[in-house]
Amino acid sequence: MLLSSKGKHRRPSKAVRVATLAGVAGAAVAVPLMGATNASAASVATWDAVAQCESGGNWSINTGNGYYGGLQFSQSSWAAAGGTQYAARADLATKDQQIATAEKLLDLQGPGAWACAGAGGLTNDGVDPGVDTGSGAKAAETKTQPERTAEQPANRSEKRAEPKAEKTVTTPTGEKVQKGDGEYKVKAGDTLSKIADAEKVKGGWEKLFKLNDDIVDDADLIFPGQQLHLK
Repeated sequence: MLLSSKGKHRRPSKAVRVATLAGVAGAAVAVPLMGATNASAASVATWDAVAQCESGGNWSINTGNGYYGGLQFSQSSWAAAGGTQYAARADLATKDQQIATAEKLLDLQGPGAWACAGAGGLTNDGVDPGVDTGSGAKAAETKTQPERTAEQPANRSEKRAEPKAEKTVTTPTGEKVQKGDGEYKVKAGDTLSKIADAEKVKGGWEKLFKLNDDIVDDADLIFPGQQLHLK
């Protein structure tokens, strides 16, 4: 979607920065570039290739930069895709658990959620990776409570008063978020950048985010059914 800290589920990779310097238009903007489908899946080999680009293939990496694990999840994306059922952070989960969570994020945001999607050949190819998310060597670590950051959904509930049921939508993880009353209804695969481009919003995704900051806390997390103001 963008290169700001609010724009993607993770930071831009080295490959994206190189592409930007080389003048490849759109290489580091607008995520996801491809819409998600209900049959999103990719093989383990594909996820290995993406992880090799994202983290050098280190599935336990935590450098303290706010992105975790082999596929470099931000904490908000890890939680939104259901990863916290396995571990507090992606780097504390097994490789299979990270891939299972990535499958859900792929379904939610499409391949463009990863700057390394192109390097790994990531597509919604419908291939079942067949991963085993059962208890692994790191299962005991899943009980560790993560530090709350500005990205985590926990702050969302603290920030807002309890919404009325008829004014909320339910996310893929069962969380209820504000629906809003704008003229544009979010569809699966949408991002603020994609909507701003399609609807020709002056000021781009930043303006769209500002117009809807009463229901959107994190620019890279919008959900089907939310209704956004375009002006």
